Amino acid sequence: HFGVKLTQVKQWTGSEYKDMLKVWLAVLAPLLKGHPNHLKFLKSDTDFILIAGYHCHTETTLRYLQDVLHGISRNIHLFLPYRHNQSISKIPKIHSIFHYIECIKEIRSADNSDIEVSEAAHKNLIKDGYHASNKVNYIPQMLRWETR
Repeated sequence: HFGVKLTQVKQWTGSEYKDMLKVWLAVLAPLLKGHPNHLKFLKSDTDFILIAGYHCHTETTLRYLQDVLHGISRNIHLFLPYRHNQSISKIPKIHSIFHYIECIKEIRSADNSDIEVSEAAHKNLIKDGYHASNKVNYIPQMLRWETR
């Protein structure tokens, strides 16, 4: 699924995350054989990503999403030992997923709420502005470039 070897990926894009999503449960299941709740969390996380990405939602899909969020919140504590501060409270993406359902109810979709929108903005607003500068005192040049 990956266009380059996994070990050569320097920075993940939305497309690479989607490709990884297609295979990660099959790859990680044998490694988590003695840790069924870790695997349940990863399955819930995968289901959340897939269901949240629907272009249109019904009450049924929102119930599925709510069930998946319960699975995530039941098992997320299992990963705290791997965090340097033993906390998930400072991870905006984790916090934001618990607001998806109310957001979807308001606008009927989660379209354009994924990382691909911010990736495109980053490319256009930051990378292109930097490349247009002379690389010396580049921030003011980038800001001027952005206002053009």
